[in-house]
Amino acid sequence: MPNTPPRCLIKRDFRSLFTGENVPQLLYVTHVRTLDQVCPRIIHAHEDLAEVVLIRAGSARFRIGETAYEVHAGDLLVYNSGVVHDERSGQENALDSYCVGIGGLRMPGLRENALIPDGVPPVCPMGDEAEDLGLIYDMMYRYLAADRPGCEALCHHLLLALLSRVLQRFGDAPPQQPQPEAGALGREIQEYMDRHFREAVTLQDIGKALHLSTYYLSHVFKEASGYAPMQYLLRRRIGEAQNLLLTTDLSMAQIAEQVGFETQNYFNAQFSKIVGMPPRRYRQDYLDRQLKSPEQPS
Repeated sequence: MPNTPPRCLIKRDFRSLFTGENVPQLLYVTHVRTLDQVCPRIIHAHEDLAEVVLIRAGSARFRIGETAYEVHAGDLLVYNSGVVHDERSGQENALDSYCVGIGGLRMPGLRENALIPDGVPPVCPMGDEAEDLGLIYDMMYRYLAADRPGCEALCHHLLLALLSRVLQRFGDAPPQQPQPEAGALGREIQEYMDRHFREAVTLQDIGKALHLSTYYLSHVFKEASGYAPMQYLLRRRIGEAQNLLLTTDLSMAQIAEQVGFETQNYFNAQFSKIVGMPPRRYRQDYLDRQLKSPEQPS
């Protein structure tokens, strides 16, 4: 590299943001490749952790909170805890992406397990720096997958390096612009459904709770989200079922009940229709994938 000095010195004082009780914990690293036959994650949220996603290749339409974003290679996405997110991508633009799950975040002035203020847009193009961040993600993933001695300590420090860059890039981002009245109402409808999706709510129940006609709320929500209200509720339940399938050993019947389905048979049918396979097979495919080394093709 031309004009590179033989020694690079620290030129400014530095104090870590992560001290005392604010020491984040790396919970997992995932890598989804374009060639993987991975079923998409449907609408879901994580109440007790944050995620940071790096798009390595491909493009997709993501819905994060109440806003839709077109994401592309080199983009970094931050999901604060409790923020609902959804991915829509086609096979022609299949994503290659990394994701880290992080717990124990207590950033000054923010709620627990929030990495950025809730009003800041959660998508940031990283430009040339995306390649360097990809190396950090890749090293964490490979070391953990191979269970190398000392991998936990190494990955902890790599996570701190990653988060430092994330915070610097998002630090100067302008807040999101206030939404027009229709957008605000669409957000209110979504928030109600996110609070009550485990219950046997109907379109009439939603309209009555929000003092809206079923026709008007359906029109407003479809315009804002791209989903009919009951379609959103169904996908929200399926997304939460995916979370439980991947992170618990609950039975199919228990999961069906927890996410708001009246019967296990109806849960199995709707899960298969939306995800493309039965829930039991979805869980087993994930477990099988965990046993593969990262160098093996999927």
